[in-house]
Amino acid sequence: MFKKVLMSLLLAMVLSTGFAYAMDKVNLNTATSSELQALNGVGEATAAAIIQYREENGMFKSVEDLVNVKGIGSKKVEKFTDSVTVSKSE
Repeated sequence: MFKKVLMSLLLAMVLSTGFAYAMDKVNLNTATSSELQALNGVGEATAAAIIQYREENGMFKSVEDLVNVKGIGSKKVEKFTDSVTVSKSE
């Protein structure tokens, strides 16, 4: 019985750690195409547009700057608010 409880606790710790990493915010100023595509609603074309905008205009100053990217409207920006950041360093 003790082994089952111990194994359950260890499994819970491992899973919670994995989920913590999955919950990290995507930095719009440093994210790769793959990292951007991990966001719900971002495909290859949208990721490319975000990177192109960043390369042409410099770092995003706020998450709301995403509305300036072709193909991204205010509703999509609202959806991303909890998933992205614009910090200058990781």
